[in-house]
Amino acid sequence: MERYRKTSHVVYDCKYHFVWVPKYRFRILEGEIREALRKILEQLCNWKEIVIIEGAIQSDHVHLYLSVPPKMSPSEVMKVLKGKSAGMLMKRFPELQKRYWGMHMWARGYFVSTSGVDERTIREYIRRQEEEEYQEEQLRLWKE
Repeated sequence: MERYRKTSHVVYDCKYHFVWVPKYRFRILEGEIREALRKILEQLCNWKEIVIIEGAIQSDHVHLYLSVPPKMSPSEVMKVLKGKSAGMLMKRFPELQKRYWGMHMWARGYFVSTSGVDERTIREYIRRQEEEEYQEEQLRLWKE
């Protein structure tokens, strides 16, 4: 995958690591449910133009490392992934409806961390831009 992704007006590199758990940390993400959840998450990410870089579904939590378009906030990503997946899983697996009620399969919170260029690299890039601009200006002065 290329480092930067593009839309018609934006070039970006927005990557997030998400972790979330089922309510009460029940160990339900096994077997058919795990496989169904994997497919559902792939479909939802494709629908929202999110790229799954890495992913793992453990019996009691989900890890996803995603490249997300800048128009979406991390909270929007979680709203789509947790909300839609809960409904789809409960519809397909009625036993989940007995354990969880009101379509609330996932715990309320989640973990999110950004990744990408570190602060030192950004500072160096900005300084380098200033130096390059100064050098170009000096060259223009002597060519006129």
